[in-house]
Amino acid sequence: MEKILKVNGIDCANCAAKIESKISKIKKVSDASVNFMTGKVMIETETEDEKEINNILEEVIKIINKIEPDATIE
Repeated sequence: MEKILKVNGIDCANCAAKIESKISKIKKVSDASVNFMTGKVMIETETEDEKEINNILEEVIKIINKIEPDATIE
């Protein structure tokens, strides 16, 4: 299942690459893409279970906030 987050405050391609790399390592994430120009974070999961997806999204938000503390997620 694909989820897209809108994130404001990712400052550079290097930070986007770090976020993308960390998200890709989350269990049950099959693909991740971060575009700092558009502020979009795309996550493709291997699960359809809403509880698992919510847990993945919580982990993604923690990763973003750790790398870009000033980022806001819509």
